[in-house]
Amino acid sequence: YKIFRYNQPIDITSLDPAFARNQGNIMAVNQLYNGLVELDKNMNIVPSIAKRWTISADGKAYTFYLNKNIYFHDNEVFKNGKGREVSALDFVFSFKRIIDKKTASPGAWIFNDKVLKANDSTFSDTCFKAINDTVLRIYLANPFPPLLQILSMPYAYVVPREAVEKFGKEFRIHPVGTGPFKFKIWEEKSAVVFLKNENYWKKDSAGNNLPYLDGVHISFIYDRNIAFMTFMQKKIDFISGLDENSRDMVFQHDGSIQPAFAE
Repeated sequence: YKIFRYNQPIDITSLDPAFARNQGNIMAVNQLYNGLVELDKNMNIVPSIAKRWTISADGKAYTFYLNKNIYFHDNEVFKNGKGREVSALDFVFSFKRIIDKKTASPGAWIFNDKVLKANDSTFSDTCFKAINDTVLRIYLANPFPPLLQILSMPYAYVVPREAVEKFGKEFRIHPVGTGPFKFKIWEEKSAVVFLKNENYWKKDSAGNNLPYLDGVHISFIYDRNIAFMTFMQKKIDFISGLDENSRDMVFQHDGSIQPAFAE
């Protein structure tokens, strides 16, 4: 099996994209979910679940046209345990959930003071509107050019109503998304394991199914020196951040990589 193993030196607190606030949460959530758009390796906005979009002449209405045949992960919350197809209504639900004060998401700012409000200053019922199953429209109070960049953030990932309603706050440990990996197990302060989503909708440029990996294993070694030694023993494939002593082993004084690590 091809398993990517990385260490997370800071605790993951939630696998719910509504709470993807710190690096640990964001890195994990990115494997489980998708949004309307995403950033490519050059930090440009590119399609994801939305295959294309249009912006009204006044800059206040964004219309997204969704790809078909994108499914949530198989899960007990769905009929016969089979993940259902994503629709525009799922984005309406997900976005309204972010701005709902009952959710208490730290990501509410991505829509607060941006989307259309009613005369009483509450959010308009039509600020997020499903025109049909595959067309979503977002209405803004005023033009806001960075909206597409904001929609690439994990806070704007799509989640299924069924799972949120069944698990409530425990959705943080029962994540259901559309991403390349699906949740398997979480032993807090020990390990998190994701398995390949066999029904993932993306392919590479040659038409091969993604992801290439069979799974992701996240460990929690809080001491960066121990994490580095574990990396050197090839027990993990990626670490985030280095202690000062380890940094001197890897980098030369001019910032270049030591020859032993250049490969």
